[in-house]
Amino acid sequence: MTKEKTPSAPPAEPPTGFNLNEFNSTTALTEKQRLEDDEEYHPFEHREVAKPFSTGGALAHLLKSSLGTGILAMPMAFKNAGLLFGGIGTVVVGFLCTYCVHILVKTSHDVCKKGRIPLLGFAETVGKVFELGPVPLQRFSNAARLFVDYALMATYYSAGCVYIVFIATSFAKVVNYELELGWDVRIWIALMFVPVWVMGQIRELKYLVPFSAIANLFIVITFGVTLYFMFNVELEFHDKPLFSSFAQLPLFFSTVIFAMEGIGVVMPVENTMRKPQHFLGCPGVLNTAMITVIVLYAVMGFFGYVRFGDIVEGSITLNLPQDQVVAQVAQILIALAILFTFGLQFYVPMDILWRKIQDRIPKEKHNISQIAIRTGIILIMSAIAAAVPNLEPFISLVGALFFSTLGLLVPAVVETVFKWPNALGPFKLLFVKNIIVGVFAIFALVSGSIVSIQEIVEIYRGEGEDH
Repeated sequence: MTKEKTPSAPPAEPPTGFNLNEFNSTTALTEKQRLEDDEEYHPFEHREVAKPFSTGGALAHLLKSSLGTGILAMPMAFKNAGLLFGGIGTVVVGFLCTYCVHILVKTSHDVCKKGRIPLLGFAETVGKVFELGPVPLQRFSNAARLFVDYALMATYYSAGCVYIVFIATSFAKVVNYELELGWDVRIWIALMFVPVWVMGQIRELKYLVPFSAIANLFIVITFGVTLYFMFNVELEFHDKPLFSSFAQLPLFFSTVIFAMEGIGVVMPVENTMRKPQHFLGCPGVLNTAMITVIVLYAVMGFFGYVRFGDIVEGSITLNLPQDQVVAQVAQILIALAILFTFGLQFYVPMDILWRKIQDRIPKEKHNISQIAIRTGIILIMSAIAAAVPNLEPFISLVGALFFSTLGLLVPAVVETVFKWPNALGPFKLLFVKNIIVGVFAIFALVSGSIVSIQEIVEIYRGEGEDH
């Protein structure tokens, strides 16, 4: 063992303005630091969260991130798949989404241990994986992090556009009928700007918990009413196909992926849990939430399609009888539930954007800048919603274009890079598995986008002919 040399003289004082804490060299580790490095690092023990979530609060947020407009679109998804294929496909996609979230969170934990970091967000996890990964890929670490950041923003702003269309369509259905108005849904999108704007001004995740709880209550009530109208007549199964057609499958997969994916909310929720070790495992927050989601989606999709058949709309609540007060109440409640959920969906991209620009804005102007930026973005989202005010193709397009990339493709790539080349299991089975996941994600991305855009074009052609 080499004996350490004792310095002959005390080290010189550092130059004025030099901060030793900013110098990251590891060539002068003390013996205490070396002993710490030899010990296993536990990220959860080093997390300091000012306002942590309880396990129940984390479960509520995760459920709300997956139980939005998508579950009400499941009967439409089954219309595009058929009863048998729709049921099997929903379980398979649900398992796949859960698995991809699991490998993302597990990889994030492993990266935190390896890098001795308390916690990492989605984009930071991806960037750090490339930074600590194979040498040829290390130069792409910043690009990978930026890609996820901007993709997350695009994903959740797009999902917010779908929410606006849903809220406006639900109110239009009820109020237009009751007051005998013929107002176009675009007028209702404009009217919904103020309540959507109010929800978009909430800046802390903790303050969204009461809204999530109220939204969950409204959703349960709406489920009850919807189930009543689904089963209040004799169901006819004989005229519903077990399998629709291959041409319609991209719309099915895109809709289910949109409905189930909450990948952008996962890391913020897990990182702010009081007991993050409860997130994974059995039963765990993730497994509990996703099993609940899969069962609800399958039931709503299967029986909703059986009840309403090919006339089923982008949200099954829009098929409820207009002359029934209970049905109208359910439509209003689900619109309010989605409105209260908007704040949670809007939180993710705004948090990313604000972290990127806040240092460029004087501190005394932070508040007014936040208000102005949020107002401008919600205006743009409302304009996009007015441009494509049709739920069915809009949901499929967002699911195909964004959620398949972030929810399926990115976790598969991240795990492969982190474990490359010596931790891929026997015969590199993990690599083969992730290739299969990646191929499915690309299939959903390409085919779903093409079919959804074709449907949007057809709708515009139809509107042009009507005028």
